[in-house]
Amino acid sequence: MATGKDILAAAVSQLGVKESPPDSNRVKYNTWYYGREVSGPAYPWCMAFVQWCYAQAGAALPFKTASCGALLRWYREHQPECIVKEPEPGDIVIFDFPGGAATDHTGVFERLRGDQVTTVDGNTGTANDADGGAVMRRARSGRLVAAYIRPRELEDDMKRYQTIEEIKQDAPWAAETVEKLVERKALGGTGAGLDLSADMLRLFVVNDRMGLYPAGGK
Repeated sequence: MATGKDILAAAVSQLGVKESPPDSNRVKYNTWYYGREVSGPAYPWCMAFVQWCYAQAGAALPFKTASCGALLRWYREHQPECIVKEPEPGDIVIFDFPGGAATDHTGVFERLRGDQVTTVDGNTGTANDADGGAVMRRARSGRLVAAYIRPRELEDDMKRYQTIEEIKQDAPWAAETVEKLVERKALGGTGAGLDLSADMLRLFVVNDRMGLYPAGGK
């Protein structure tokens, strides 16, 4: 499974790539995203770049969009637990620059030093933060960040969940399934000392969705 470092490495490997010709939005990330070569003002590509980085690392995002605002809305509606306060390398950063729309740009988080957020972005430049035509490493004020998103694909597989309360807090998407299994004594009867990995939680949830743990079952 991909890690945040894998996502960041994919982004860093692209530093210096530019659209060609300038001001055209003709770039390989758009070609990958749309399945054909495109150009023109209708095809800004900062989000296409982020989508490409995740796909290249083997962690394709669950919602395909070229819109920063659409991605943030999807996560708020479907996976709000993935919107985090403390960023880690590989997270998606959504920016809100002064004026204009509520969401203007996106990049891949690299580090935070003081109030300076460093990201690797597509379609940026020193003369135009949100439409600069190149893949660059940028440092900006944290005040410009609208949200940090950590897709489920980047969960720490080394983490072990010991209690239902811990699962409710850190992996709420699995809490209902685990409670069901504890109630049936399939897992630790008190819900303590469960010692479950993220992969185990995913397996239980998939089985539950497939109907292997029917309501009222034993």
